[in-house]
Amino acid sequence: MICQSGKGILAADESMGTIKKRFDAIGLESTEENRRSYRNTLFTTEGIEQWISGVILFDETVDQRSDDGTPFSELIARRGIAPGIKTDEGKEDHPTWGPQSLTRGLKGLGKRLASYAERSQRALRFTKWRQVVLIEPAPSQAFLDYAMHVMAEQAAWSLDHGYVPINEPEVLMDGGHTMEQCQEVSERTLKTLYRKLEEHGVDPSLTILKTNMVLSGKARKKDTEEEVAKATIAAFQVSVPPVVPAIVFLSGGQTSLQATENLNACAVRGIEARIPWFLSFSYGRALQDDALKAWGGKSANVPRGQAALHKRGKLNGLAQQGTYAPRMEGDPV
Repeated sequence: MICQSGKGILAADESMGTIKKRFDAIGLESTEENRRSYRNTLFTTEGIEQWISGVILFDETVDQRSDDGTPFSELIARRGIAPGIKTDEGKEDHPTWGPQSLTRGLKGLGKRLASYAERSQRALRFTKWRQVVLIEPAPSQAFLDYAMHVMAEQAAWSLDHGYVPINEPEVLMDGGHTMEQCQEVSERTLKTLYRKLEEHGVDPSLTILKTNMVLSGKARKKDTEEEVAKATIAAFQVSVPPVVPAIVFLSGGQTSLQATENLNACAVRGIEARIPWFLSFSYGRALQDDALKAWGGKSANVPRGQAALHKRGKLNGLAQQGTYAPRMEGDPV
């Protein structure tokens, strides 16, 4: 269901801290009702199923309902979109591996997965677990081994409970690193992930990879789309098993425009290189930013917010197929 041409995933799994920052930017208090109202705006956007095949939810959102009383997970599933759930519980520092941090959430995970099935009436189809990796200083192999071991164990639990695991190792673009440094750390991280999945008895053909593009640090320079695509596809070719069915990109600090342009270039490069994976997007802010600003927390602006989401979804759907062009940014919504 997720791997459909012209479609990708809407990441709407912002933690309480993240969504507060986004609401602060538009002068809106992060209350439960405001968060529900915003997600209602996103999930009820007419026609969004043309461009979106999956939606990642946050724990709170599983229990929330649309304006007409329909549980969000049910509403999403009715539209032919697969709802999923973020299962990690954020990050915490480690006494010796700092400034690298470790994702937590394995304790009690089996019970939580069973609870999600009950709370969603078994509508949830996949899980997602994120682990961030800093490039500067370069991560030690010991850190990567442990972090990817945890991610692999989460994948094993997810499969055991009937969910498709999305593994999200994110090599951050923060800092002044070179593209070559990003490529090296990305390749090492992915190789470690798939080694740990094998050790845990997880079949990679039953998983999805969500990861970063290869990018120079934000403090250094903006790469051309062609540079990004060439380095990113090259990294995948040496580190991702061919049996992995899909790779979906996170936007990872890129602007909405930059994420769309780079996705299109990666799609074109992938076609040229005859890659074995379905390549698409799993964007949060890069899909939502225009919609959030247009909505602004006001019910009268819901149509404007939905129109902005629909347009950005369409542009990324076209980019997934390698048919996007920058002139399309000026097309009417």
